[in-house]
Amino acid sequence: MRAAAISMPRLDKLPGMFFSANPKDLKEPNHSLLDDKTQKKKPKTFGMDVKAYLRSMIPHLESGMKSSKSKDILSAEEVMQWSQSLEKLLANQAGQSIFGNFLKSEFSEENIEFWLACEDYKKTESGLLSSKAEDIYKAFVRSDAVKQINIDFRTRESTAKKIKSPTPTSFDEAQKVIYTLMEKDSYPRFLKSNIYLNLLNDLQASSLK
Repeated sequence: MRAAAISMPRLDKLPGMFFSANPKDLKEPNHSLLDDKTQKKKPKTFGMDVKAYLRSMIPHLESGMKSSKSKDILSAEEVMQWSQSLEKLLANQAGQSIFGNFLKSEFSEENIEFWLACEDYKKTESGLLSSKAEDIYKAFVRSDAVKQINIDFRTRESTAKKIKSPTPTSFDEAQKVIYTLMEKDSYPRFLKSNIYLNLLNDLQASSLK
């Protein structure tokens, strides 16, 4: 089948892409992750460092996407593979973006943001583990986190202890809980959603032309 060119969703609409670079080196995005309908009331003790860290999640990949036509092409076969498993969906950058938009429509985008944060954290240099672990904990895990994820008390407490002496696997337990939540809850709905089905139908129709 012939791969069909489509207009890729703006990656800057999907928060949660983390970088190993110092957040200070990244340009200030126009959109803040704190401006969504699910924003919890920010406690007075919430530090400005976490607010800046959340802003740094916005990806700055748009120019890179435009420079390579191959990345702007998505085939029906590729999109069909997303229905095989959540793992295959999240392994695809376009899949991450489209699934992220779906989660945002359900007001649960913090799940993929946290999952992506954990993936980035595992690649972090040892000297930066402590500061990044603290930022992720404050942003997603702490009981008063702005983007608090839905994990049980035991996992929350266990994660809090692990980041005191952070290792690349400090968030693995919490990440697994959130992955399972997406896999059993959001992912099946995504496969039945108009976001996914319309994309697949359009690509299949284009491939027949």
